[in-house]
Amino acid sequence: MRHACTTLLLALLAAGPAPAADGAGAADAVARGAYLVRAAGCKACHTAEGGPAFAGGRALETPFGTFHTPNITPDPETGIGRWSDRDFVRALREGLAPDGSHYYPAFPYTSYTGIRDEDLLAIKAYLFSLPPVRRPNRPHALPFPVSQRWLLGPWKRLFFEPGPLVDDPSRPAWWNRGRYLVRALGHCGECHSPRNLAGAMDEDRFLAGNPDGPEGEVVPNITPDRETGIGRWRVGDLVEVLRSGMLPDGDFVGGAMGEVIDEGTSHLTDADLEAIARYLLSLPPIANPEAPAGGR
Repeated sequence: MRHACTTLLLALLAAGPAPAADGAGAADAVARGAYLVRAAGCKACHTAEGGPAFAGGRALETPFGTFHTPNITPDPETGIGRWSDRDFVRALREGLAPDGSHYYPAFPYTSYTGIRDEDLLAIKAYLFSLPPVRRPNRPHALPFPVSQRWLLGPWKRLFFEPGPLVDDPSRPAWWNRGRYLVRALGHCGECHSPRNLAGAMDEDRFLAGNPDGPEGEVVPNITPDRETGIGRWRVGDLVEVLRSGMLPDGDFVGGAMGEVIDEGTSHLTDADLEAIARYLLSLPPIANPEAPAGGR
């Protein structure tokens, strides 16, 4: 069913450009896209320290090598200024560049694939409203065999299923909203889940923490396990962490999660923060003493 939806979407996009939105409609899309970009955490990863926002160049240290995030401003030469709607949707839905080459999953299309069509295009509308920044991308620094990009095709056939994420009608609206924010937009599993030897998320231990997280950090367990996760936290505790970074014991989160909060979750509505918190606390608890909550 997911493949069918994706095929239909791409067929519609290939058929020709959508009618131009009127001024009010375009402004609405940009405003909604700005919020979604916050929820998706784009700025933190695509901005180098001291560099212009969204112009890329940030180095992501991973167990598989160092990836440098690309420029996603609308500069036509070094950014995404020449991308069509179809190019943008295909990149986030299928992990494919406009020239058809595969992206590394350091770009979390494995989660972004769940984002709905209208939200993807609103994100693009916002990014294209920004001033273009001319800044060439830096090449990744990857060891063999990770450096062999052609291997990503077989990798995707083994570990990747394109979206979008469909609501579960048997669940309440807050649960579906929380799942969408956690699994697709917020792509929380990309950092908070352990990975197998091939670098794919371990879905059986989704959100159970990752002792080998990006940039060498231990990423905490955010399942409701009472001993190693967040099972003793209340909804209000989680909302406060996402809003201000303050943990239930009065300490504050740091590292990459601090940036996620500053640039992303602290700008979300109370309703969305509560949906995230309630969804996380509704999941099955998974013990993981190697990556306890709070990274302790």
